[in-house]
Amino acid sequence: MARPTTPTAPRFSGPLVLAGVMLAYGSICGNVTYAFGVFLPSMSESYGWSRSVLSGPYTLFLMIGGLLGPVAGFTIARFGARKNFMLANLLAVIGLAGMSQVSAVWQVYLFFGGMCGLGLAFAEFLPATTVINHWFVRKRSLALGFLFASGGAGGFLLPPLISAVISGLDWRWAWAALAGLHLLLGVIGAGLLIRNTPEEEGQFPDGHASQEQFEEAHRNVTGHVYTTREDWSVRDALATPALWILLTLFSVLLFTTTMLTTHQVAYLQDLHYSPMVSATALGLMLGMSILGRILSGILGMRFTGRHLAAIFMACLGLGLISLLNARDVFFVYLYSILAGLGFGGMIVLLPHTMGAYFGRKNFSRIVGWTTPIVTLASAASPVLTGYLYDRSGNYFWPFAGTTALVFLCAGLALAARPPRGRTKTTDSFPASAGEP
Repeated sequence: MARPTTPTAPRFSGPLVLAGVMLAYGSICGNVTYAFGVFLPSMSESYGWSRSVLSGPYTLFLMIGGLLGPVAGFTIARFGARKNFMLANLLAVIGLAGMSQVSAVWQVYLFFGGMCGLGLAFAEFLPATTVINHWFVRKRSLALGFLFASGGAGGFLLPPLISAVISGLDWRWAWAALAGLHLLLGVIGAGLLIRNTPEEEGQFPDGHASQEQFEEAHRNVTGHVYTTREDWSVRDALATPALWILLTLFSVLLFTTTMLTTHQVAYLQDLHYSPMVSATALGLMLGMSILGRILSGILGMRFTGRHLAAIFMACLGLGLISLLNARDVFFVYLYSILAGLGFGGMIVLLPHTMGAYFGRKNFSRIVGWTTPIVTLASAASPVLTGYLYDRSGNYFWPFAGTTALVFLCAGLALAARPPRGRTKTTDSFPASAGEP
């Protein structure tokens, strides 16, 4: 007599989904966000455009990418992140291809500022973190660590390759090559691998075989990791102090890192370091951020996000102190290591903590409503730093003021306790161990 068989659950697609999101995110970071600056010298030389003139389209690119956050959050919630990835990245491909044919500044505004800006808004941070938040709960921080490491790797690897293509061929061929690469990775790769939610595939987050197993796993979780039992509405989330504290941390983080990536090289050259040392310090900082992202992802599975945030913000602050006292090359590279670890750790922790505090269902809408504020903070950073430099003749006051602000946020992070539930609609999983 044949023994009855137990139906098996479908194989968990989370790793493949993560791979698809990493392809899309790393592609838009490397092919679009970090690529533009590499083209500036060549394009400026070809048409006699000033650096300030060519900076305008990049500013438009960032503003569109951030200010359309609420709209992107709505479309992700309404149509799913997968469609956002495919359509917005296809638009970015057209923008990159168009950049290979530009002959006037308004065309740069159209193709890069406009089309690539829409790609940034609808196919980068928000849809990527939304997909991860749907597929992973216990391993959310680790998945986010790999996700953001792919963005750092794209920013680390692509610029030198772009420079080589420009030197060997022409900047127009380099733009065309980026369009083809982004089509392959950001559109085709994302379309084949990314799925919106595990429930759409008959699966459950973290690869559990059933809803009951999923809930039991979260009841028995150990350590100090908190996960909400509720799906928060946008209105209720915006009414919590925790959300505004996290938003403050994210704004200060991006203000600081934008200041560093824009002015750090000039600051070190003012201290009489060579262009090579100054540029190497920036590259090392961005490279160490990859390690910080992975480390944050691992630690986030065992320790509370607000405590880790305090540590990583303090690490960033210590890096800035080292930069302010960079009278020896040792302190230059110490800054790169500490600031890179702090920045990389925080960029993972913030979306992880928001998902843990406010749930899965409305994650895209909640984060979408916060992105305009974060964008304005990031956009204001280089302008304000440059203004203070012009007034004082040095970078001491903007760098010192930002250092104080970072340490203040390290203390503020400890106040970002999980909010008490106010919504009526509960999520499918209960609160984890840790904070009430």
